[in-house]
Amino acid sequence: MRIIPGLKAESSVAQAQQLMVQMFKLAGIEEPEADARLLLGHALRLDRTQLFSQADRLLDAREASAVSALAARRLKREPASRILGRKEFWSLALDVSGDVLVPRPDTETVVEAALDFVVRGGLRLEKLRLLDIGTGSGAIVLALLSELENATGVATDISKAAIDVARGNAERLGLAARCSFVVCNIADGITGPFDLIVSNPPYIAHDEIATLEPEVRDHDPALALDGGKDGLDAYRAIAARAGSLLAPGGRLIVELGIGQENAVRDLFTKSGMDVGAARADLAGVPRVLSATFGP
Repeated sequence: MRIIPGLKAESSVAQAQQLMVQMFKLAGIEEPEADARLLLGHALRLDRTQLFSQADRLLDAREASAVSALAARRLKREPASRILGRKEFWSLALDVSGDVLVPRPDTETVVEAALDFVVRGGLRLEKLRLLDIGTGSGAIVLALLSELENATGVATDISKAAIDVARGNAERLGLAARCSFVVCNIADGITGPFDLIVSNPPYIAHDEIATLEPEVRDHDPALALDGGKDGLDAYRAIAARAGSLLAPGGRLIVELGIGQENAVRDLFTKSGMDVGAARADLAGVPRVLSATFGP
């Protein structure tokens, strides 16, 4: 039985894409057009322009089978980025594996907030020292290093497998010489001072993980999701270490889960930090908090 009804040898490239989109929509997949385009292009080794220019080309049996196999994986709610093994973040192509979160557009808000701090302070050309806590694929620190040519970074993660992915991304992007990767919990054994600390920590309450979309629940690593009973364990740990890690005038910038702004603000305030206004993501959700010690 065909995974995509109607998709067979002698289907055109355009027909294959249309049939994939229809099936993905029926399955409730959020971005059916984008996923169909990505997976079809991967199966046929065609970029977006080539998919358009070769729209009338007919698939052979091997190509139709390859397209069906990828579509079957997506219909089982495996994210397209995991199928491809790569995800774009801040215009950087990052390798991803089952050991790291897939970088999400929401997390680019952390990069934006960090760069705003740097630019407003006239620090873009300074030799800034950055710390990325819970780096995963390395998305945040590598995005910042790609923008700040004189900065250096330290990236931590409790997962060695994740650190291996992040280090590989740094090497492939030509940024490895400016970033060290350390396997540890939060920042154990790390010494400051850092001008900028960034983090997208685990922030899902333990009992809520089972309610997440299958793309997240079944494919993102639990270590990168589970924030403890109330989702705030990592923020507590970061707040406890921030004072010994931040340079005078340095900034801590963290991603927030939905509805966590007040709780995280309170944690940081009680640790002695001044907390700024939350920065919203493209959907208008308060997504990032920035904090510092003193003016």
